[in-house]
Amino acid sequence: MQSQKNKKANFSRIPARLRSLFWDYDFASITWQEDQNLILSRVLTSGDWDAVVWLRSKVDDRFLRQWITRHQGGGLSPQRLRFWEMIVGIQHRQVNGWLASKKRAIWDKRLHS
Repeated sequence: MQSQKNKKANFSRIPARLRSLFWDYDFASITWQEDQNLILSRVLTSGDWDAVVWLRSKVDDRFLRQWITRHQGGGLSPQRLRFWEMIVGIQHRQVNGWLASKKRAIWDKRLHS
Protein backbone atom coordinates (compact mmCIF):
# COMPACT_ATOMS: atom_id res chain seq x y z
CA MET A 1 0.00 0.00 0.00
CA GLN A 2 1.32 3.44 -0.93
CA SER A 3 2.01 5.83 1.90
CA GLN A 4 -0.05 9.02 2.14
CA LYS A 5 3.11 11.03 1.40
CA ASN A 6 3.73 9.10 -1.84
CA LYS A 7 0.12 9.56 -2.96
CA LYS A 8 0.41 13.29 -2.40
CA ALA A 9 3.74 13.41 -4.25
CA ASN A 10 2.27 11.52 -7.22
CA PHE A 11 -0.74 13.84 -7.32
CA SER A 12 1.51 16.89 -7.34
CA ARG A 13 3.61 15.68 -10.30
CA ILE A 14 2.54 16.33 -13.84
CA PRO A 15 2.22 13.42 -16.28
CA ALA A 16 5.34 12.35 -18.17
CA ARG A 17 3.47 12.78 -21.47
CA LEU A 18 3.65 16.57 -20.89
CA ARG A 19 7.46 16.57 -20.62
CA SER A 20 7.97 18.15 -24.06
CA LEU A 21 6.12 21.29 -22.92
CA PHE A 22 8.81 21.86 -20.30
CA TRP A 23 11.92 21.12 -22.33
CA ASP A 24 13.74 24.08 -20.74
CA TYR A 25 13.06 23.06 -17.11
CA ASP A 26 14.08 20.22 -14.84
CA PHE A 27 10.90 18.25 -15.45
CA ALA A 28 11.31 16.07 -12.36
CA SER A 29 11.19 19.13 -10.12
CA ILE A 30 7.99 20.64 -11.57
CA THR A 31 4.95 20.25 -9.32
CA TRP A 32 1.40 21.51 -9.54
CA GLN A 33 1.64 23.20 -6.14
CA GLU A 34 4.88 25.09 -6.85
CA ASP A 35 4.63 25.74 -10.59
CA GLN A 36 0.95 26.20 -11.30
CA ASN A 37 1.34 29.38 -13.37
CA LEU A 38 4.06 27.84 -15.52
CA ILE A 39 2.02 24.69 -16.07
CA LEU A 40 -1.14 26.62 -16.91
CA SER A 41 0.72 28.87 -19.32
CA ARG A 42 2.44 26.02 -21.15
CA VAL A 43 -0.65 23.85 -21.47
CA LEU A 44 -2.87 26.75 -22.56
CA THR A 45 -0.37 28.05 -25.11
CA SER A 46 1.21 24.87 -26.44
CA GLY A 47 -0.54 21.81 -25.09
CA ASP A 48 -2.08 19.15 -27.28
CA TRP A 49 -5.51 17.65 -26.68
CA ASP A 50 -4.22 15.20 -24.03
CA ALA A 51 -2.61 18.09 -22.14
CA VAL A 52 -5.85 20.08 -22.29
CA VAL A 53 -7.86 17.10 -21.01
CA TRP A 54 -5.39 16.63 -18.14
CA LEU A 55 -5.49 20.35 -17.26
CA ARG A 56 -9.28 20.39 -17.23
CA SER A 57 -9.21 17.42 -14.84
CA LYS A 58 -7.15 19.57 -12.44
CA VAL A 59 -9.12 22.84 -12.64
CA ASP A 60 -12.59 23.86 -13.71
CA ASP A 61 -13.53 26.24 -16.52
CA ARG A 62 -14.21 29.07 -14.08
CA PHE A 63 -10.63 28.86 -12.81
CA LEU A 64 -9.24 28.81 -16.37
CA ARG A 65 -11.45 31.75 -17.38
CA GLN A 66 -10.21 33.77 -14.40
CA TRP A 67 -6.58 32.90 -15.13
CA ILE A 68 -6.83 33.85 -18.83
CA THR A 69 -8.72 37.03 -17.94
CA ARG A 70 -6.15 38.02 -15.32
CA HIS A 71 -3.43 37.62 -17.99
CA GLN A 72 -5.62 39.21 -20.69
CA GLY A 73 -4.86 36.30 -22.98
CA GLY A 74 -1.16 37.11 -22.89
CA GLY A 75 1.04 34.47 -24.48
CA LEU A 76 -1.85 32.85 -26.32
CA SER A 77 -1.92 33.03 -30.10
CA PRO A 78 -5.10 34.58 -31.51
CA GLN A 79 -6.25 31.10 -32.56
CA ARG A 80 -5.63 29.61 -29.11
CA LEU A 81 -7.26 32.58 -27.44
CA ARG A 82 -10.39 32.14 -29.59
CA PHE A 83 -10.42 28.43 -28.73
CA TRP A 84 -10.28 29.15 -24.99
CA GLU A 85 -12.82 31.94 -25.39
CA MET A 86 -15.33 29.36 -26.57
CA ILE A 87 -14.33 26.56 -24.21
CA VAL A 88 -14.39 28.52 -20.95
CA GLY A 89 -16.91 31.22 -21.88
CA ILE A 90 -14.92 34.43 -22.05
CA GLN A 91 -16.89 37.34 -23.51
CA HIS A 92 -16.17 37.76 -27.22
CA ARG A 93 -16.02 41.54 -26.85
CA GLN A 94 -13.40 41.19 -24.12
CA VAL A 95 -11.20 38.94 -26.27
CA ASN A 96 -11.58 41.36 -29.19
CA GLY A 97 -10.26 44.12 -26.93
CA TRP A 98 -7.25 42.09 -25.92
CA LEU A 99 -6.45 41.19 -29.51
CA ALA A 100 -6.80 44.82 -30.64
CA SER A 101 -4.46 46.27 -28.00
CA LYS A 102 -1.33 47.95 -29.32
CA LYS A 103 0.87 46.02 -26.92
CA ARG A 104 -0.57 42.78 -28.25
CA ALA A 105 -0.21 43.84 -31.90
CA ILE A 106 3.55 44.20 -31.50
CA TRP A 107 3.82 40.66 -30.13
CA ASP A 108 1.54 39.15 -32.80
CA LYS A 109 3.45 40.87 -35.63
CA ARG A 110 6.69 39.41 -34.29
CA LEU A 111 5.19 35.94 -34.54
CA HIS A 112 3.88 36.40 -38.10
CA SER A 113 6.67 38.35 -39.76
